[in-house]
Formats: sequence, C-alpha cells, structure tokens
Amino acid sequence: MRGIILAGGKGTRLFPLTKVTNKHLLPVGHEPMIFHCVRQMAGADLTEVLVVTSTEHMGEIVSALGSGREFGINLTYRVQETAGGIADALALGETFSGGEPVAVLLGDNIFAEPLAPIIRRFREAPHGARVLLKRVTDPERYGVAALDEHQVLSIEEKPTVPKSDYAVIGFYQYDNTVFDVIRTITPSARGELEITSVNNAYIAQKRLSYDIYDGHWTDAGTFESYYLANQMMFGNLIKP
Repeated sequence: MRGIILAGGKGTRLFPLTKVTNKHLLPVGHEPMIFHCVRQMAGADLTEVLVVTSTEHMGEIVSALGSGREFGINLTYRVQETAGGIADALALGETFSGGEPVAVLLGDNIFAEPLAPIIRRFREAPHGARVLLKRVTDPERYGVAALDEHQVLSIEEKPTVPKSDYAVIGFYQYDNTVFDVIRTITPSARGELEITSVNNAYIAQKRLSYDIYDGHWTDAGTFESYYLANQMMFGNLIKP
C-alpha cells in the first residue's frame, strides 16, 4: 500500500498568509502543516509516499521535505499544473501506485490521533473504497453521508437539509481500481474532477465502506480552522 498527500490549491481563504508561503507550509504547532500529514503516513508504515502540489509551490515543498529520509520514508513528487480538482490530482499518482492500493490524505487536514489503525484495517483487505466520517455540528458545510451499518448509501455535497450529521473528511483509501474509476467521471459545474464523484461511483458499485473518526480533526483552510489546528497540536483541547 502506498500513501498520497494532496497539497495543491492557492489557499485564498488564508490570504495574506499565503501571499508569503504555501498553505501547507504554514506552521501548525511546532512544525509546518504538511509535516503532520507525512508523519501520519510514516506512522502507518507507508514507506513510499507521493506529494502532489502546484507548479508555483513545488520548490518550497521539496525544499522543506527533501527525500523523506528525516521521516524514515521515501518521498516522490508530482506537479498538478492546473486546478483540476482533488480527483485530478489523485490521478497523477497512477504510475506511482504501481497497482497497489492507496491511502490519500488532503494536506490541510489535521488529525490529533494516529490514522495508523484505520490504514492497517484497510491494508489487510483492500477492497473497494473506504472513507472517513466525523460527526459535526454543521454538516451543511460538508459532503454528508447517508449510512447503513456497513456502507455509505449516498454522499450529498453541502445539503440544505442534511440526511445525517456525518461529514466525509479529507482521508480516503482506495483499491487499485481507483484510477479506472477516475477515468469514468466527468467535470463538475466548476470544471473540476471531484473526489465526491469518485466516491459516488464506488457507491454505485456497492463497494464503498467507512470508518468513523472520534478524535480531534480540522481542515486548516480558514483562519478559524487554522487557529483550531494550532490549538490541537499544542494540546489545548479536551478529547471529544
């Protein structure tokens, strides 16, 4: 199994901080944000990890992370030349994956607890896709999952009337058919290949399951959530 960290985007909601540097290099706790993602992969014994980022920030990312030796892993890099969506960025990992299943982490998602147990379970039986859900108080801001005991029945983006309070958060696991699935989807209204379209394709095949994350999590893409990420990493929050 191999790891993929998606660290593209312009980080416009964090401007002017992102006028100075890439969002994923902003400090969270004692180190750059993307270091937390790399440590999650290394902690799950994923020794081959791909980082996908944009043309304008590739140099900074490589300079910060290097070969991965500091983390005990091997890092590979790919450039997403245009903002084509999360699934478009993931597609750049096909050759890297070498036919193995992949664990995909969005570079601005911060998890206070290890993802290793979740990765280990999928690694033992990598069939279909597996998403990570978290109960939230404002599900209308996220992709929301309707569930039964074993599978996700549907995912609806930012619904006015959510079918549950379980949000799909930025960590996904896929078997080696994911790149074939990406080739079947079409761009959304905003012209991007959406990861929700990939997940819904797996739902149509009845091959998408889920884990529920009970620890602290945030996507550090706004000033409010960036502040929360720092509180998490400095240990200032009580376990939910």
